[in-house]
Amino acid sequence: MKVRARHLFSMAMSVSLLLLPIRVWACACCAYPGEYQIGFEKPNAYILSLMKRMRLGTMADRFVSDAEPDEGPIGLAHPVESYSLSGSLVGNVWKLTFRNGDESGTLNLPLPAKMLRYAADIHDGQTIGGDSRKPLLYKEWRFEGEVNGTGFFKAGIVARTKYFLVLQGRGNNCDTAEDFTHWRLKITGNKADYALSSARRPQMSKMSSALAAARPGGA
Repeated sequence: MKVRARHLFSMAMSVSLLLLPIRVWACACCAYPGEYQIGFEKPNAYILSLMKRMRLGTMADRFVSDAEPDEGPIGLAHPVESYSLSGSLVGNVWKLTFRNGDESGTLNLPLPAKMLRYAADIHDGQTIGGDSRKPLLYKEWRFEGEVNGTGFFKAGIVARTKYFLVLQGRGNNCDTAEDFTHWRLKITGNKADYALSSARRPQMSKMSSALAAARPGGA
């Protein structure tokens, strides 16, 4: 009897150990109430693949506030409130071209050695699948570095002019290209001070959409 009991116990333990990796894998993407993550990391091959599938929309808005000088933004020739936009990550550089009629300017943003990744439960009631135990995290990928530019950006781009690019979105603990639906770009330097942003959803390739849908724990 004792031998049989030990045999059944061993079988139960074996089954539990076999199931454990499956359960852990299934919940690897789960977000939990109070979740908070922040830290620097090197953009790995997976992160680079996501960014290369992103398109930051076809329009960009210039950030305008009451604090803006009467003469307008510094370092941006012939400023307007909205621009058409094209561009993507080419190699390890964001190449973004902004147009206003016949005028255009391109900003080249080399990726830094490390990016800051942030994800948190911001307690706004948004959940994944209506499950209160799975909050929809607010996310940011932040990049900083030196920028160079052409066209109507060129006059304001001098040595040590910096960019600060933030990709913003919502999702679970597994990042996908479709999570990031907003962005903001700030340019600062001795002759530059302006910001651009877009509320348009980044576009993904069909392959990216399929990968996102197939990932475990996807929203």
